[in-house]
Amino acid sequence: MNADRSPLFCDTALAERIERVEAQLVARASQAARGRRPEAAGFVIPLAGGVASFAEQDSPFNKVAGLGFGGIPDSAALDEMERAFAACGAPVQVELAHLGDPAIGVLLTERSYRLVSFENVLGRAVTGEPERVMPPGVEVRRSGEEEFDAWLDVVVDAFSHPDTEGLPQHEEFPREAIERAERDLVTAARVRAYLGLLDAGIAGGASMRTADGVAQLTGAATAPAHRRRGVQTALLSARLAEAAAAGCDIAVVTTQPGSKSQQNVQRRGFDLLYTRAVLVKQP
Repeated sequence: MNADRSPLFCDTALAERIERVEAQLVARASQAARGRRPEAAGFVIPLAGGVASFAEQDSPFNKVAGLGFGGIPDSAALDEMERAFAACGAPVQVELAHLGDPAIGVLLTERSYRLVSFENVLGRAVTGEPERVMPPGVEVRRSGEEEFDAWLDVVVDAFSHPDTEGLPQHEEFPREAIERAERDLVTAARVRAYLGLLDAGIAGGASMRTADGVAQLTGAATAPAHRRRGVQTALLSARLAEAAAAGCDIAVVTTQPGSKSQQNVQRRGFDLLYTRAVLVKQP
């Protein structure tokens, strides 16, 4: 990493673009979940430039994403959205970027939403042809259909061993729900899956989605037995190279504040762009 590199500055226009593709990702994953179980309750509701989604029980895509850049939702829209979540027996979870309209935060707290956590969005400019870093014995390639289950096992296992540094996760998901969510991302949301190999054996996995010039790094994991061998570095560099080839100008990743994941990506040239406040209203 170039020590003279200027930090990436995030204005409201860039934050809006990132939040827009995040809302698209949530909507597509939610629609895929409902496609698997058309008889089950679920919805995707447009809301003031963002989206309110209930995919299925215990899904990480049960949330409101992308608010803050398309106006302030009126009371009728919020009433409809809250009734939809309540009908599914689920709380309303809003992930609100701090660069969005602050009036929305005021409105939500007046409606009894409570601040429960934060998450950080970090980004790095994608320019030129990023160097592919492949430590000895490490290889990265797209995951084929016949390798998907092996990729899924590696990625899902990582959720069972979250960062112990920084702020703790405010929610937990059953393994089966994470597996279904990851399948929906790859099969329906156009997320690319990558395998990290060490000495020709599967050691890790990662994923990425590209849209509107943004490369969303949607997850990465290395099996505990193969950590500190450069697999994560190789997975990151391979995705950055593919992001450049796809015409993206920025790569983004979401982490828990103060976590090892945040430290790792900052060492690789990512800058803290903004923070999302997580506000929850119980049904």
